[in-house]
Amino acid sequence: MRVLAMAAAVLVAVSTTLVSSLPAHAYPDVTRADLINRARSWLTAGPGHGPVPYSQQARFEGYRQDCSGYVSMAAKIDQPGKITTDLADRLHSKSISLAELRWGDIIVNTTGDTADGRHVVIFEKWADPYRTAYHAYEQRSVHGTTYRVLRYGISQADNYWPRRLLNVID
Repeated sequence: MRVLAMAAAVLVAVSTTLVSSLPAHAYPDVTRADLINRARSWLTAGPGHGPVPYSQQARFEGYRQDCSGYVSMAAKIDQPGKITTDLADRLHSKSISLAELRWGDIIVNTTGDTADGRHVVIFEKWADPYRTAYHAYEQRSVHGTTYRVLRYGISQADNYWPRRLLNVID
């Protein structure tokens, strides 16, 4: 009887741990190709077939037009989009190394007291064989949606960290 009680206690402890480590929301799966295509779509979806303008208040296709709203849109995460710190928490993404970065992963800075001090971009590919720069999609102030070569996130000193969204599949 005592063995049975111990086995039941272990089973409850294990199942509680498994359930509590699941994401808070079950977002639809998104392939890396679909995520990149969705990110690319905002490059020409704005006024005059230009980039979608940046705004922390305005919405486009139901999503905030800031960096985290943009990443949420590309990853099919709830409208109007998560904030940067949510995208970087364990319920939405997991920490990876720079060597593990793959297209559709994110590079995020969650430091700062305001949204202006935080930022997130979508990694596409390395820009050189030495991995000193990379191509990324981002939603940024003044410019709106852009695709460009970036260097932040390469050094730990700049407080950017690579992460993999939990609903991204190959």
